[in-house]
Amino acid sequence: MAVYDPHKCSYKLIMENSETAPSPGPLAVPDRGMPRPSAPPGQLSESARPSKHREHPSKSPRRRRKGTRSQRRGDGHEQLLWEMERRRLPGQHEHLEPSSSASDTAESSPKRRAHFLHGPYPATHFGPKACILPNPTSVMHIQDPASQRLTWNKPPVNVLVIRKIRDESLVEPFKELCRFLVEEKQMMVYVERRVADDATLLKDEAFGSIRNQLCTFREGYDDISDCIDLIICLGGDGTLLYASSLFQGSVPPVMAFHLGSLGFLTPFKFESYKTEVAKVFEGNAAITLRSRLKVKVVKDMLQRTGQQPYSREPQPQQQQQQQQEHNGLLPHGHTNSEAGKVTLQLQVLNEVVVDRGPSSYLSNVDLYLDGRLITSVQGDGVIVSTPTGSTAYAAAAGASMIHPNVPAIMVTPICPHSLSFRPIVVPAGVELMITLSPDARNTAWVSFDGRKRQEIQHGDCIKITTSCYPVPSICCHDLVYDWFESLAQCLHWNVRKRQARLADVSDSSDTEN
Repeated sequence: MAVYDPHKCSYKLIMENSETAPSPGPLAVPDRGMPRPSAPPGQLSESARPSKHREHPSKSPRRRRKGTRSQRRGDGHEQLLWEMERRRLPGQHEHLEPSSSASDTAESSPKRRAHFLHGPYPATHFGPKACILPNPTSVMHIQDPASQRLTWNKPPVNVLVIRKIRDESLVEPFKELCRFLVEEKQMMVYVERRVADDATLLKDEAFGSIRNQLCTFREGYDDISDCIDLIICLGGDGTLLYASSLFQGSVPPVMAFHLGSLGFLTPFKFESYKTEVAKVFEGNAAITLRSRLKVKVVKDMLQRTGQQPYSREPQPQQQQQQQQEHNGLLPHGHTNSEAGKVTLQLQVLNEVVVDRGPSSYLSNVDLYLDGRLITSVQGDGVIVSTPTGSTAYAAAAGASMIHPNVPAIMVTPICPHSLSFRPIVVPAGVELMITLSPDARNTAWVSFDGRKRQEIQHGDCIKITTSCYPVPSICCHDLVYDWFESLAQCLHWNVRKRQARLADVSDSSDTEN
């Protein structure tokens, strides 16, 4: 799984003061089974340097020689660990786990357990002789989600305001927010052109001066991905999904106000918008990195039309589009005339849905994982979702709900014609591929976050993996409290009338006399 790169956008992640909680990064080596080097190779610390006056009368000279040889063999592994430790990210050396002497001191003075969301780094030694082969090139640096805070490299200037359209009740909150950002905060506000051209806004002469200062854009025509510092959503969950679709690369921080129907992804209340927005501008806000899916749809136009590819030299504009294919940066499709392929790449926040469309036959698609066929889905379709999407369509189809900070991809069948086909969760780094089965009686249809629905025929394939560009969603309280609050308030999770207690416990029939 690719790791989010904070240098690709206008904000960065900072580590909280870790005096109580060391970061459980993958390079932190457990104390058991191996000493941690405290000095560069070849320079032993005072505690690790052998003492000339130390005697072991119970050991024979042969036993001492064996211990010396084993210590020499351990020097190579110790040097490798030192090299791995040296490659840690800047500022992470102070978060290493304490040495054995320090741990003894910690045991004598008990402290509270460190608050982490990632599990502890597993021990790499198994029994007296087995261990995992060290491979420093495959180590990833993942910050613990509990310490993810937002700060600004430079003060934010450009704010994108996304408003739910066709909802007249949001006109007044939209005007209040724009007036606050323009007049009080001196911000450049970007809005969609159809929002600025709303008939209600055009009739409001008092808002005319603010409206003339708004910067407008059109989806699919104007690229605003490099000029937006902060996104503010007014509406429901659909506004956040729309904001994600506008940015096919790095996404600015998203602050979502609950003014829609469900509001599972919108934790902020608009009544206190001035205070909340001011806090975000100051920085140090908790954020949730909601992973997205990098989806690539390859369509075989030759098999669809039965024609030979026409030979034509690609134009410079086509060559430039082909160079932008990496990392899903091409929001629209492009054609490779020589191979007869049409490629569409998208970043998806919730889910990719493959269904049977208007056909009355079962959908019959093959599901591959890293190039290997794992199963064929026979039913109404299949849902491939992120942890954020696990509370959407996947939850309605019977899947479990996953916290957005769990790195995973969920595969959920839709009404499968099998009693044993249960939803599964796979690692976030795998690549899934969906194709029509050779014996499928009909085509399939695919949609991405409920948009861009299109038909999938024989010879086409859909490749799905985790994107390296998540959506940084700003939390109202913290990433754990906000999620459970949404489960309780929006989905009424585990809502049940409480069982009444017994007046006299001795009256219970299960109590033995």
